[in-house]
Amino acid sequence: MERGLSMELVRVTEAAALASAAWTGKGDKIAADDAATTAMRGLFETIPMTGKVVIGEGEIDEAPMLYIGEELGTKDGPELDIAVDPLEGTTTVAEGSFGAMTVLAVADKGNLLHAPDMYMQKLAVGPDCRGVIDIDQSVEDNIRAVAKAKNKKISDVTVTIIKRERSREIIEQVRALGARIVMFDNGDVGAAINTCFDWTGIDILMGVGGAPEGVIAAAGIKALEGDFQGRLLPRNDAERVRCKAMGVDSGSKLELEDMVSGDDAIFAATAVTDGELMKGVQFKSGFAETSSVVMRAKSGTVRFVNSRHSMQKKPNMVMEK
Repeated sequence: MERGLSMELVRVTEAAALASAAWTGKGDKIAADDAATTAMRGLFETIPMTGKVVIGEGEIDEAPMLYIGEELGTKDGPELDIAVDPLEGTTTVAEGSFGAMTVLAVADKGNLLHAPDMYMQKLAVGPDCRGVIDIDQSVEDNIRAVAKAKNKKISDVTVTIIKRERSREIIEQVRALGARIVMFDNGDVGAAINTCFDWTGIDILMGVGGAPEGVIAAAGIKALEGDFQGRLLPRNDAERVRCKAMGVDSGSKLELEDMVSGDDAIFAATAVTDGELMKGVQFKSGFAETSSVVMRAKSGTVRFVNSRHSMQKKPNMVMEK
């Protein structure tokens, strides 16, 4: 992949963020998701690449989607795999709450996990805990391993967990052990990435979320030299059949390299609403401001990008083609 691709991908997430941010707090998550999807698809078509979505968002909640198998780009450039969530946190935007982002990851063809849109068990940590976690081990064993790697007391370890009924057992085990918990309502890509930045105070992510978000997060964590493991969780026979058809063993542990192989991958995200790492879209008089992050695994480069966009020259909140 060429170095210039990183900034092209930021343009894609910026476009989706600008379009969906117009729906912040308006109570319509489908409209917000559709705006992000439409803007993202339009900008992808300007990028000199031959891309294909290998894992995408939309099937679980019947939202608008960049569907698995969809071809993106000008068809004149490198062959790339794409993992995408045009709007991570549709409900978050609809409610005007914390942590929504537009996110994607790309890698050379054949290097991203090709899997259905379904649920995934996840375990993520930062660079100082790389190699010490194991999703096959207990909640207690993993927290103890993280505490030892970080030279912390267990009571000082902070676990981030999505606030869902399915998380009840994990929450009870973490509380029984005496570790700290920070819950989040939506946005487990951001939550997983937060484990790699000391200033967030997050040590480990545990729980169950979407598989597309898992692969996207894995690309970012690869660039940050952290660690990520997952396991696909089919809910019915139809999902198990789809896994088999795509060549994925739904019962097996997925290491980081199983989800993002090779030596290169690019992760890009733009905040729609405020989060730990970035400020959300702000509409000013005649312009808008966005905050994005782009990371590349091959170089280990992490760039935070603050941009100003003229709404007079881009009245439909779609970036230039």
